[in-house]
Amino acid sequence: MARLPYVDPASAPEQVRETLERLPAKLNVFRMIAHAETCFRPLLQLGTAILAREELSPRLRELTILLVGRRSPAPYEWTQHVPIARATGATDEQIAAVERGALDTACFDERERAVLAAAAELLEHPRLGDASFATLERLFSPREIVELILTVGYYMMIARLLESTAVDIDPPAGTAVVDSIR
Repeated sequence: MARLPYVDPASAPEQVRETLERLPAKLNVFRMIAHAETCFRPLLQLGTAILAREELSPRLRELTILLVGRRSPAPYEWTQHVPIARATGATDEQIAAVERGALDTACFDERERAVLAAAAELLEHPRLGDASFATLERLFSPREIVELILTVGYYMMIARLLESTAVDIDPPAGTAVVDSIR
């Protein structure tokens, strides 16, 4: 049970109510974030940019989000993003490997291993080591590297909100949120 009540759209300030009404899925996470009225829309805009406008491939993004959800741990993130990861081409074998923490297995290619290793390092330390950074530089553009770091940070923040407020896990929304952005 959530530690705070969810924002009720009927009694929410107009801007918050309008934003909640426009969302394709009425997920508890959104109704919890809505308490932060001045941050609500900007956070959704950043989440939208991460989910739909990054140069970093959607599959790499989703594998990263799953890793953050697993290691945080934030079961809500994991539950919501497994179907999205599948829709981006992540295999059941890859999803199971992330769940087990087996990030260097043969089911991942070089780019996937590099992203997962960097994300795992960022979950432990605020700064990527020189070797990890050099690997990313060899395989990715500067834009993709920064997007990866921002994705890890954003989903770490969401994981902490989910866990600190004990947001109730919704049934998976599938790709509804991502599809609506496009």
